[in-house]
Amino acid sequence: MKKHNFNAGPCVLPREAVESAIEAIRDFDNTGIGILEISHRTPGWERIMKETADLWRELLNIPDNYKVLFLGGGASTQFFHVPANLLNKKAAYLQTGVWAKKAAKEAKFYGDVEIVASSEDKNYSYVPKGYTIPTDVDYFHITTNNTIYGTEIHEDIDSPVTLIADMSSDILSRPVDVSKYGIIYGGAQKNVGPAGVTFVIVREDLLGKVDRKLQTMVDYRTHIGDAEKDRSMFNTPPVFSIFVMHETLKWVKNLGGLEAMHKLNKEKAELLYNEIDRNKMFVGTAAKEDRSLMNVCFVMAEEHKDKEAAFMDFAKAAGMVGIKGHRSVGGFRASIYNACPRESVEALVKCMQDFEKQF
Repeated sequence: MKKHNFNAGPCVLPREAVESAIEAIRDFDNTGIGILEISHRTPGWERIMKETADLWRELLNIPDNYKVLFLGGGASTQFFHVPANLLNKKAAYLQTGVWAKKAAKEAKFYGDVEIVASSEDKNYSYVPKGYTIPTDVDYFHITTNNTIYGTEIHEDIDSPVTLIADMSSDILSRPVDVSKYGIIYGGAQKNVGPAGVTFVIVREDLLGKVDRKLQTMVDYRTHIGDAEKDRSMFNTPPVFSIFVMHETLKWVKNLGGLEAMHKLNKEKAELLYNEIDRNKMFVGTAAKEDRSLMNVCFVMAEEHKDKEAAFMDFAKAAGMVGIKGHRSVGGFRASIYNACPRESVEALVKCMQDFEKQF
């Protein structure tokens, strides 16, 4: 039976990237040595590092005054890297979920934090609107997609202060105007690769402005390296994770780039949300205008609450993997990231329809 992967992360990867990775494990760049064993100082690997950064630049049209870094530690490490590098006195945060809340918590170690708005009052089922971004802060931080709750900020915000975005789970799913942001960061494992590498896109003129001394590895300037080669290799990079990211970005480019990717993602999401809204058994949990294109959250309709376990078993038997909702929301969550094929979304829709027919 074919399995359909809806896990929230690590994510489903393009088959082309997986096959390339398998071959590279056997023999990287015709060296006779596998990617898991290769020195990161070999010319072949330096080429991959440069190509990966170039692909990021091409796909997102990243301006020349931004640097592309590949680091370890996950997006959670960036929760303190960002304020360490940028927060002198005060920062503002938009609280749209657990990860946004955790980011704000880490920033408090470095200065004052103002929560400009929060959707915690309704279990983060919507994105706050009508708030005012303060102008007396060092930066304004947002989380563009909330994996647990299935909400997403669909457009680039106009901010009067430096805008910082955690784009872990929707990066490369749509075009982004990078020039509106000071820093964009995220863990790769939600949409652009396997776990183990974190991307950071940083505007270089923001750095070196804080009063505090920074630990070597916390200072973004440490990782900028050779300006001509865009190499983040102060220490050994997560080689395998970056290689799979490289292959995934090639796949996005070959599909037609972010405009084409966005079109496919909207079509997949519309297909699934339409079924949730039509099907008497299910109800969506996120405000309709804020529904995520990446993480689709839904629960059983009130009159069918007692059938939740039955549907989970039914879905598993039909080959659906990873659709159990996060414990803070319950119900179900289908993560339909870039590489999740339309075929899988269609299979889930059919599964929901077949389950409905039983009642």
